[in-house]
Amino acid sequence: MINNFQNLLNDLSQMGKHGICLAFSGGIDSSLLLYLCKDLNITAVTFKSVFQTDEEIQETIDFCRNYDIKHKIIEFYPLENEILCNNPKDRCYHCKKLFFSKLKDFAKENNPVSQLTAGLLPPSGCSNNSKYIIDGTNYDDTQTYRPGLKAIKELDIISPYIKHKITKKQIREYAKELGLKIFNKPSTPCIATRFPYNTKLTEENILKVKKGENILKKFGFISCRLRYHDNTARIEIEKTEFQNFMNKHEDIISELKKIGFNYITLDLEGLRSGSMDIGIQ
Repeated sequence: MINNFQNLLNDLSQMGKHGICLAFSGGIDSSLLLYLCKDLNITAVTFKSVFQTDEEIQETIDFCRNYDIKHKIIEFYPLENEILCNNPKDRCYHCKKLFFSKLKDFAKENNPVSQLTAGLLPPSGCSNNSKYIIDGTNYDDTQTYRPGLKAIKELDIISPYIKHKITKKQIREYAKELGLKIFNKPSTPCIATRFPYNTKLTEENILKVKKGENILKKFGFISCRLRYHDNTARIEIEKTEFQNFMNKHEDIISELKKIGFNYITLDLEGLRSGSMDIGIQ
């Protein structure tokens, strides 16, 4: 693992001489990457949309402010796109294609990326066309259903963790070693992942899911997902929290019904990534 991160740091150092633009979501993956680049010539870019919570956006602001990192927030309106509204199985591909295209436009128009010296070669394994636009996709993401990876490849976005085969577990371990307080921060995937594919995405239903997850967090279930199935809420929490949930279930049910869910279920398989991807090859 040490060699992987040393090679990563060497690459970032070379890119930093010319300028880096990082897609910064505030999750542990992009946060560690940004921390490693904090003393380099870097701009963090965060996309703000209905697919993120206000808390997530504020966390990106706080992180960049804490380390005095240049930060740009770009408004993104996914529900104006008909394909994204219809939530097809490759929604993530279309979404990433849109916002990474916007990120490339930003990079061309703003320092540091737009002033790459003509003719300079990028570090080994990095694409010159990408002009050092990077993201925090980790090596584990290549082993699961991630249609967004296709968009990243098509647009020549650099994913340093993938290049150096760095996993989520290694990212958390290294972040802890460096003293980052968010080393064990729960994953916060896009809110669209709470909906079955081919379910119409509306601002009203997205807000309903956000409110539902806030209710769960209020009762102490920080790592949670509320999966939307029309008027049914399917709750995913850690299996170790099942008994705690049952102790509070009457109050939880009451509050979830107040926001419009008629049926409340607890998924016995517990919290897991990609439960809406079952059956997809």
